[in-house]
Amino acid sequence: MEDVLFAEEGIRLGQFLKFVGAVEDGQEAKAAIANGLVKLNGDIEERRGAQLAAGAVIEFKGQAWRIVVE
Repeated sequence: MEDVLFAEEGIRLGQFLKFVGAVEDGQEAKAAIANGLVKLNGDIEERRGAQLAAGAVIEFKGQAWRIVVE
């Protein structure tokens, strides 16, 4: 699992996937999320706009990231 550091909370799931390079653009993020391929804290998340808080764990394509806020 890789920790991803942010200065503050408030990034959305679709933005996060683009930020870490898991997808190339918003359309790819939207499709991946809508097709149930992304997990948030162990559960399938189908809301692209889901807000990510400190400690949230995102899983996609065999990779996992944890949100860390300074």
